[in-house]
Amino acid sequence: MQINNDSQPSVRVGILLTDSPVTVTFHGDFVCDGLTVTGQHTFTEPTGVYVPIGPDCRFEVKDVVIGVNFHWERKENQCFDGDFQIIDIDGKLQVVNTVPVENYLRSVISSEMSATASLQLLKAHAVISRSWLLAQIQQKGRTACQQPVPTETELIKWYDHDDHTLFDVCADDHCQRYQGTTRQTTPIVRQAVDETAGVVLTDPTRHGELCDARFSKCCGGVFEEFETCWEPTHYNYLVARRDWVDPADFPNLRLESEAASWIATRPDAFCNTSDPEILSQVLNNYDFETTDFYRWSVTYTQQALAELIKRRSGIDFGGIKALVPMERGTSGRLMSLRIEGTLRTMVIGKELEIRRILSESHLYSSAFTVETSDEVTPDALPASFTLNGAGWGHGVGLCQIGAAVMGARGYDYIQILNHYYPGADLSKIY
Repeated sequence: MQINNDSQPSVRVGILLTDSPVTVTFHGDFVCDGLTVTGQHTFTEPTGVYVPIGPDCRFEVKDVVIGVNFHWERKENQCFDGDFQIIDIDGKLQVVNTVPVENYLRSVISSEMSATASLQLLKAHAVISRSWLLAQIQQKGRTACQQPVPTETELIKWYDHDDHTLFDVCADDHCQRYQGTTRQTTPIVRQAVDETAGVVLTDPTRHGELCDARFSKCCGGVFEEFETCWEPTHYNYLVARRDWVDPADFPNLRLESEAASWIATRPDAFCNTSDPEILSQVLNNYDFETTDFYRWSVTYTQQALAELIKRRSGIDFGGIKALVPMERGTSGRLMSLRIEGTLRTMVIGKELEIRRILSESHLYSSAFTVETSDEVTPDALPASFTLNGAGWGHGVGLCQIGAAVMGARGYDYIQILNHYYPGADLSKIY
C-alpha cells in the first residue's frame, strides 16, 4: 500500500465467513455490474462489488458472529458504509467491506470502546488503531517468521494476521473490532478521529516505520513484550513497564517466585479499578459480562481439565498430573507451559495457545499460577486445579482500562501514548 499526502487509503475488511447463505439488506441503492439493487437479498455464491450510489446508503448483514471463540461470542445484525462484496474462501462465503480508513476508524473506536469515553482516550485509541491497521497493510507480502515445527514433546505456535490474504483485516477481536455503523458513533468519536486524521506512531529506531501498536483490555499491572506473544521480534516501543505513575517500579516477573507474589496480590496500577463510570468508557454491553479481570480465578476438576485439554488440543494426555510453568514474559504471562499427563508430557506455547487449550473459549490471560488440591483421585492424581490469574488479553501495548483511568485523571492523549509506547514518535502521513 502506498500512502500519499493527498488522500487517505481504503481498507478491505472481512466481516463474516460462513457456509450458509448470506442475507443482506441494502438501505438505499447499490450498483453492481450496471445493475441497481435495494432491499433484502440472499446470496449463495460469490458476487461482484456492490457500490453505494449516495452517501447515506448502507448495507446490513444478518447474523454476523462477534467474539469468535471467546466467552462473549454471539450474533448481531450489523450495518456498514462503503462497498459490499462476497468472495470465496475454501468453499465458504466471505463478506468483504471496502471503506476509507478514517470511516473505518470511527467504527473501530466505538466498537473497541464505548462511544461515551473521554476525548483524550478516544484520540489515543484513534492513533494506535490507525497505526496498527496501516502497519498490517504495509507488511502484507512480507516473509513471515517461520513458526517452530511441532514435535512429540513440544507445540509452540502463535496467532497473528498473516492468514488474511484476500482482505486486509478481519472485523473481530483477532484484529480490531469493527462493527460498522451498528455501534453508535457520537460527535466526540468523530472529533477524536478527525483531530488525529492521518496521525500515526512511528519508530525512530527503525527508520520511521509504522509502529505495530498492539493493545489489550487489561495488562494486569505490567506491560508484556511483543515477542512473548508473537514472532521473536523485539520492538523498542513495546517494552516492560508498570502501568502506574512510576513505570520503572516493578519486580522481575520472569521469575516464578516474583510472578506468584505479584499475581497473588493487587498492586497499584492504572488498570486496577472497579469504577463503573470509567469501565463504562471501555467496556461495551457484552464486555460487562467479564468481571474480576485485574485478578481472576478458575477451577477445574481432574476429569473436566483432562477432557478440556484433549478436546481443545486434539491430544490425549490422559489424566493430568501437573501444569508446570516453564517460561514467563515481562508481565508474568506464560510463554510456555508443560502439561504432564499419564499418557504423555508436552510443552505448549505461546500465550494464546495456552489460553486456548485451557478454556472452552480463551482464558482471560496466560499470566496465572497453578494450585492443585490436596485431595486426590483414586488413581492418585490431583482432584482439582485452580488457575489464579492477572489481566485480560495479551498485555502488549496500550492497556485500554489503564488508559481510561489516565484519561479520567487528566492525562492528555500524547501523555497516554508516551506511557504505553515509550520512544515512539507521532507523525502525520496524510
